[in-house]
Amino acid sequence: MVLKTRPEVSRKFLHIMIGNMIFAMPFFSDPWVMVWFLTLPITIVLFFLTEYSPIKIDNSVTESGHALGLFFYAGIWTLLIAIYSMLSPANDFKFFIWIVALAIVPMVYGDGFAALIGQKFGKIKYKVFGGTKSIEGSLTMFVVTNVMSVFVWMVFVSIGCTMPEFNIVNIIMISLVATLCEAFSYGGIDNLTVPAITSILYYLVAVL
Repeated sequence: MVLKTRPEVSRKFLHIMIGNMIFAMPFFSDPWVMVWFLTLPITIVLFFLTEYSPIKIDNSVTESGHALGLFFYAGIWTLLIAIYSMLSPANDFKFFIWIVALAIVPMVYGDGFAALIGQKFGKIKYKVFGGTKSIEGSLTMFVVTNVMSVFVWMVFVSIGCTMPEFNIVNIIMISLVATLCEAFSYGGIDNLTVPAITSILYYLVAVL
């Protein structure tokens, strides 16, 4: 019933549920297994739910909001795992898997909760490139991204992942950039731009 009456809520709920897979990433012996058997198949399935699919499927969740949003979301996840697996040392393909996880956090939790809070409580509106946002939603994204980034970092450390020294300033600054990037993106493109920019920033400040 929720899928029919509240498609936007349903879409964001699906967004968050898929995103929770970041906690499974460290347990894959090889990130490429996750690409071939999880993220890539999901990406392909989500493409068939878009308006560009050769097979037309009536789906209220993906038609709500940005038609390609979920497809971009799964696609960038697949791409980031592939890129950072190739950048990792030859003896440890999971060396940079934490970057992928933290790059996905702003869209999983930040944008997910920002949309829900902004839709219900957003009173102060602003427009960027034709898209309408709310200050309440953007603040929610910033706060939730910070909190969940710290949480994900600590979880990955606790299960033995190779991590750089914890730096809360880096997390705050990158969360701010991710929030601004989401505000300036439109049409579902934030599902590509936010994770891509976030991953690059973490790589720059924590690796180089």
